Amino acid sequence: MFRLSVFLALPVISTLVSASAPPLIVQEPSFTALDDVKVPVVLGVMSRCPDALLCEAVFDQVLKKVSDKVDFSLTYPDRTNPSDPDFGVTCMHGAQECAGNVHQLCAAKYLPLDNWWEFLMCQNYQGREKIGRPDIALKCARSAQIDWETSPVGQCAGLDGSGTEEEGTKLLQDSVKATQALGIKKSCTIVINGEQVCVHDGAWKECENGHSAADFIRQINAEYDKLNGAFTEDEESV
Repeated sequence: MFRLSVFLALPVISTLVSASAPPLIVQEPSFTALDDVKVPVVLGVMSRCPDALLCEAVFDQVLKKVSDKVDFSLTYPDRTNPSDPDFGVTCMHGAQECAGNVHQLCAAKYLPLDNWWEFLMCQNYQGREKIGRPDIALKCARSAQIDWETSPVGQCAGLDGSGTEEEGTKLLQDSVKATQALGIKKSCTIVINGEQVCVHDGAWKECENGHSAADFIRQINAEYDKLNGAFTEDEESV
């Protein structure tokens, strides 16, 4: 486990990450009663990676319990490749994975969490070998009640569902650069409030505080309480 360096990462992130992908900062506690500070939670994933799909299945259960307490986002540990004509990025599981990444980034930029997460889970349900296909993107858009042709999501990713529209590929390139700057290399890497708490790379690794949905819910609730000035009875008596 390690604490991501805010001081090193923030100058890079501020220029690389779009408004839809908030920087992986460490939130500080707030002691104002009216404040509601969300816990930054980030998954480093690749859309067609088996490890990512497993993590996302776990976090589907997590978000059902704590979605109102988190600032949740995905980031992509792929490799920049200026010579790639479609994405400017090389994805480990092929060009179709790059398209799937773009679909997810565009959905996350323009939709509330509930909607874009439903879109992503629909993609996963089709089977990882189908993620990134235009017909699957359009099918899952309908499932998540996204009007692909008129919404900014379709404009971002490409009305044809190819994932090669300029805005979407720029989101992917920026995400890859920011992920590299933060030192996230594995899909799936789980970061809670700036701290890498768990990795799934063939198996669960570096998960000191557990790797079940209940474990992540507990960690998020603890961080939320800290950030919003909640103390235990023992702490209050000190």
